[in-house]
Amino acid sequence: MFAKVLGLAGLALAVWSMTAHPLGAHGDRKVYRVQPYDTLWTIASSHYGGDVRDAIWRIQEANDLADATIHPGQTIVLP
Repeated sequence: MFAKVLGLAGLALAVWSMTAHPLGAHGDRKVYRVQPYDTLWTIASSHYGGDVRDAIWRIQEANDLADATIHPGQTIVLP
């Protein structure tokens, strides 16, 4: 009986570990709506500390942007 319970608990743990977990588990992400006159530089400098170029690269990667072109009204993810 104990072996069955232990086996079932192990199976449940294995299934739980293979299921998708919310994105919040990998850090907070915000959705930002681009305003007129925004650039990736202004967005990155106002939302991140440190090297702005690194923040721009992370924003581009998170949003699959080919370059730094953004448009008012566009929504982007801030990783």
